[in-house]
Amino acid sequence: MTDTATVRPARAAAITAWDLEADVVIAGYGVAGAAAAIEAARAGADVLVLERTGGWGGAASQAGGFIYLGGGTPLQRALGFDDTPENMEKFLLAALGPGVDRAKIHDYCQGSVAHYEWLVAQGVPFKEEFWGEPGWEPPHDEGLMYSGGENAAPFNELVPPAPRGHVPRMENKRTGAKGGGYMLMKPLTDTAESLGVRAEYDVRIQRLVIDDADRVVGIVAKRYGKPLTVRARRGVVLATGSFAYQQQMIESYAPRLIGRPGAAIEEHDGIGIRIAQALGADLAHMDATEVAFFGDPQRMARGILVNGRGQRYIAEDTYPGRIGQATLLQQDNQAFLVLDEESLEAADATETSTPFFRQPPTWVAETIEELETEMGLPAGALQTTVEVYNRHAKDGVDPLLGKKPEWVKPIGTPLAGYDLRGMTAGFTLGGLRTDLDSRVLHVSGEPIAGLYAAGRCTSGICAGGYASGASLGDGSFYGRRAGQAAATGETPHSTAAAN
Repeated sequence: MTDTATVRPARAAAITAWDLEADVVIAGYGVAGAAAAIEAARAGADVLVLERTGGWGGAASQAGGFIYLGGGTPLQRALGFDDTPENMEKFLLAALGPGVDRAKIHDYCQGSVAHYEWLVAQGVPFKEEFWGEPGWEPPHDEGLMYSGGENAAPFNELVPPAPRGHVPRMENKRTGAKGGGYMLMKPLTDTAESLGVRAEYDVRIQRLVIDDADRVVGIVAKRYGKPLTVRARRGVVLATGSFAYQQQMIESYAPRLIGRPGAAIEEHDGIGIRIAQALGADLAHMDATEVAFFGDPQRMARGILVNGRGQRYIAEDTYPGRIGQATLLQQDNQAFLVLDEESLEAADATETSTPFFRQPPTWVAETIEELETEMGLPAGALQTTVEVYNRHAKDGVDPLLGKKPEWVKPIGTPLAGYDLRGMTAGFTLGGLRTDLDSRVLHVSGEPIAGLYAAGRCTSGICAGGYASGASLGDGSFYGRRAGQAAATGETPHSTAAAN
């Protein structure tokens, strides 16, 4: 970002020979790029994917694999859950804001069932089994789980809860190495290959190429340090991921993530955003971040989370990503977990897919007062919090924050305390502003001719909040749109929205 000359567009007239060419050129072979490749090929285009690493997958292949889908998918119905596109939309508008793209969320919810069926048709497997325990992801190969706090306060009083975290089946999965995300990507890339999609690896994109009418007609890249020119006869699709590992962009746009580990891959350096900015592309929600929280959901649900003042600040049985955002963005990364010995033993007797989170207590104590002193909290602060919590918990209720009765019981002794300060990581959610056909929009509001984008280099359905599966969901959904529009030049969804 310090050398803007490297991202300024090149002129096609100055290129005397093209090293590679195709009808549609896609930068990035994660979930958005794979979906775009499939649909562009099915639309009759010759498709070339440029991937900077040595193989397909991107961040998607290392993810837990949640795909946020609903509205009454066959998997939801098979497992006895009622859902509608309208309820899904109402939840997402409440949970992913403020400032969400309402047209995009409506479009996504209305197309969600069809998108599930499309994924299944590509060979993505889903097991008809529900995992209902608190957790980051199912510990086995269950196919459905709550993944956004739909069944927790405040959303369970706003919209009838329905689980929408659809997870591709993966036996003997290894979180962060080979999990549900791999079982999403493998069928998609196999399908793309069967359709004749070509891929070139170890290619780092550097600049876009425009013609005399300012239409995007190609990419300038490097492979092993040597320049590479790639012509796109119909369009370029950017699917290059977030800017979680571009330090200057983090400092400029999402400073809350300074010093926090990036919950992404190091290839997410914002290059797709920067080369489009050099053409005048508009951006949206660049401050929006997902925040992972390194706490065990089973323990958190049974205890209380307090901030640096010893006060509770969120319902502990909600989606862990929501806890992470509240901790980092609203509590200055100050968090402590308090639970009694009986609750700790009950939590640790359950299964979890993330044993890393089950660390020994930071403090143990025989009384609340003793624990409060050990934690360095103001005298009386934690004692007051526990007294109020226990007063209502004896009746199985939490009128302050709305934790569900099944997790509410008085905190006894002896106790364990966990220092969770700074236990957050995140990735960015903002990026290029696109329309419903994944055309990249200029700051004027007009589409940039020949340029499309999807995935985390764009601002998708999330504006502030997050639900696990939103990235793989909108990345694949709008990746498909990008491939279709780039191959055909047709934009039926944006036209419909405008009318």
